[in-house]
Amino acid sequence: MDVNKGLPATDSHRGLHVWIIENLRMAPVPEKAYGNFFEEHCYIVLHVPQSLKATQGACSDLHYWAGKEAGAEAQDAAEAFVQQLQETLGGATVQHREAQGHESDCFRSYFRSGIIYRRGGLASALTHVETNLYNIQRLLHIRGRKHVSAAEVELSWSSFNKGDIFLLDLGKVMIQWNGPETSIPEKARGLALTCSLRDRERGGRAQIGVVDDEVEATDLVRIMEAVLGCRVGNLPATRPDKSVNQLQKASVRLYHVCEKDEDLVIQELATCPLTQDLLREEDYYILDQGGFKIYVWQGRLSSLQEKKAAFSRALRFIQAKGYPTYTNVEVVNDGAESASFRQLFQSWSTKQRGNKNFGRPSKSIQVRPDVGKLRSQPELAAQLRMVDDASGKVEVWCIRDLGRQPVDPERHAQLCAGNCYLVLYTYQRMGHVQHILYLWRGHRATTRDVKALNCNAEELDLMYRGALVQEHVTMGSEPPHFLAIFQGQLVVFQGHTGHDGKEQPAPATRLFHVQGTDSCNTRTVEVPARASALNSHDIFLLVTASVCYLWFGKGCSGDQREMARTAVSAVSGENKETVLEGQEPPGFWEALGGPAPYPGNKRLPEDVSGFQPRLFECSSHMGHLVLTEMVFFSQEDLDKYDIMLLDTWQEIFLWLGEAASKWKKEAADWGQEYLKTHPAGRSPATPVVVIKQGHEPPTFTGWFLAWDPYKWTNDQSYKEVVDGSLGAMPAICEITAVSTGFSRPAPPPSRLPPGSRLGRQDPDGQNGQERSQALVDGRVCSGGKRPSGLSVASPWEPLLHTPSLSPLSEQELNDFQLSRGPSNGGADPLTLQTLKGSQDGSGNERQPGPKAGDASTNSHHSSPRPTISGSLPRQRLMHQAVEDLPEGVDPARKEFYLSDSDFQEIFGKSKEEFYSMAKWRQQQEKKQLGLF
Repeated sequence: MDVNKGLPATDSHRGLHVWIIENLRMAPVPEKAYGNFFEEHCYIVLHVPQSLKATQGACSDLHYWAGKEAGAEAQDAAEAFVQQLQETLGGATVQHREAQGHESDCFRSYFRSGIIYRRGGLASALTHVETNLYNIQRLLHIRGRKHVSAAEVELSWSSFNKGDIFLLDLGKVMIQWNGPETSIPEKARGLALTCSLRDRERGGRAQIGVVDDEVEATDLVRIMEAVLGCRVGNLPATRPDKSVNQLQKASVRLYHVCEKDEDLVIQELATCPLTQDLLREEDYYILDQGGFKIYVWQGRLSSLQEKKAAFSRALRFIQAKGYPTYTNVEVVNDGAESASFRQLFQSWSTKQRGNKNFGRPSKSIQVRPDVGKLRSQPELAAQLRMVDDASGKVEVWCIRDLGRQPVDPERHAQLCAGNCYLVLYTYQRMGHVQHILYLWRGHRATTRDVKALNCNAEELDLMYRGALVQEHVTMGSEPPHFLAIFQGQLVVFQGHTGHDGKEQPAPATRLFHVQGTDSCNTRTVEVPARASALNSHDIFLLVTASVCYLWFGKGCSGDQREMARTAVSAVSGENKETVLEGQEPPGFWEALGGPAPYPGNKRLPEDVSGFQPRLFECSSHMGHLVLTEMVFFSQEDLDKYDIMLLDTWQEIFLWLGEAASKWKKEAADWGQEYLKTHPAGRSPATPVVVIKQGHEPPTFTGWFLAWDPYKWTNDQSYKEVVDGSLGAMPAICEITAVSTGFSRPAPPPSRLPPGSRLGRQDPDGQNGQERSQALVDGRVCSGGKRPSGLSVASPWEPLLHTPSLSPLSEQELNDFQLSRGPSNGGADPLTLQTLKGSQDGSGNERQPGPKAGDASTNSHHSSPRPTISGSLPRQRLMHQAVEDLPEGVDPARKEFYLSDSDFQEIFGKSKEEFYSMAKWRQQQEKKQLGLF
């Protein structure tokens, strides 16, 4: 195979490219078909970040996807093409190996509407033949929470279960059946996929029915039974969820890989927490995340041969470990690592070893930020972790005796390590009052006090009608905005405040450590009064009964000294004596119990430049946290049913959708579980912020490319969509119930039962009853099998052609009737008439003409005429007005009555060829020939 001959060009202006491997060549997939994957093929998907924000430290992602029925030759070709594309694109590319049904979150994030697995293979040479658009009958099994997928399954009730969603697709009628154990978020996302299928494959010209309760949706269930047969027995229970939880992902092991005498030698180097310095640029490593995912890291100096063998080595490793063959593989290059790979390490610096940073250089945060820009630049607010300039109103309560007691404003900045505090900050943004409630916990606080802290926070939240943003803060890990509230004068004393509100008696000698250079990062904390607590790069205040020493280490800066003089005023008063390191008086060392060694190294701030924010959907399975990542996230990934976790490395945000607020108590625990089970060994003191929908601070919204505060103003719930939007569509088909052989009008859409909404949207404002192939010539197709003589449409066809539809007549609308009569396992005549009314409308479909002498021809259309026996001369049909046609001729189907020889001579094709064309093309030709 010559790989170079099959390598296509890429469009740099498009973010996503999809190719299918056909005849060992790469062929582009039409954009309308993105998200559809045939099981017998392999695909290559290239994602190139387009937005400026997405390119911050991000690289291109190159995936090869293998269907479960794809052959080994096709998989080898896909891998070869990926290697060739990798060389063309350069080193700033992450390679992925994907298997059907087990795709990575990164891959699934490209297809927001969902992934459709289609049986079989694509027509040879990608020939897109225009055939019947609505000639379809299939059952789709819809699964997933945030990333939805749908797979074709057997057209039978045996495919159903209680916990999933199934879509019976009959071309012009689409019925979504929701299992009784499915949640509202699953139903809503399933409906989004159904609507996407309707819009992409049918141009919006299909009716959607939703079965939430079979008792309330008997009409729709009867249609299902006409296709699937009568259901026997009970449905099976929900299949076990095999979601990988956060605890399983916590296990990581790093292996060094090399070849020795043609044998692959793999040696374990380390387990979590991993450090970046373990990776050497001349070597090659495999990182195993508990069998959930395999990463291959290639040093910049590793050989080209090693790089080409990346996937094959990973597969050999997977086989040796006994992992499933579908285990996801990600290949990363030195300096172009993915965000998920970097977060497996305790720290990551883009500057380490002079690595080339293929993404946009990280921004350096200035020491004295311009807080005046925070209101207009939420991105800056997020990076600085400052919602505003901290000039708002501050209220402080101390938790005592399970209740909260207000703290004197003069002592707001004086906290005790043995207590818990509530700090309420009120400010204005965009003309609205906003609130942040900090839940501060001292290192020596009891479990009883921590529980009381959370309970009192909930009480305050109820008082403010759920409008409080709650941030859990641990002593020593206070965010910049919290420190700025106290203008750099925060002092944390050891001990605790008693029941009377007074502190414990203070010892005669106390030592305070002063850290910070400005009001946004300065705190003063009491430490043990001994010489070993000192540090040459910091400032300390030693308080004795007679004098206070302000000690400046040799390595402290002028900003530190200036800030310290202000910060310690609340502790020392005016009686201070400045002492420089190395010039201490005897009384200084005597107060500390004598000289002792102390550290002289400077504590560098944590380098977070190598980490990117990551957004996850949260759920719980078997008592453990399960996360689904939204890669390349945006505000569109948040909806009212979600609990989302945004990890910015320095803070953990938990966003609660309006319909998920009942999980608020669990959300804070999920944040702690995430930190405890993180493979990088994250600090449990990392602040956790709980936010409710509609009350997002700029420190959260600034991490999104764009934020619309009015996005959810008119947001509809799932029930409102089903009850209102589907039923209120302009082209809604009113369902007529039939029980005694005659039809009666259905109630208006607003009164239809919620479980039996049946609607569609027609962008062109046209209505139509259309064929679903469930019934052909009055016969039900059982088991999804196509009757002989029917041609099979090209698999791409539903995604490429969207013709307009002709309006329905009143009679055609009335033809769509639903039977409530008894069923014996088959379809009664009225139910068959229902399906036939769904099939025989106008649209882009193949409509076989009647055979001569067929007395049933066109019997269900408006203004029925007696049928004609035999053929008619062309002169009596061509260019004739309706009133001049022979009796019994349908004016909309004049060509039906031509003889085969006349038809061939006039149209230049046989009737079979003509009726295999799209309906709109049939009409075009008939207009040109005077037969329309």
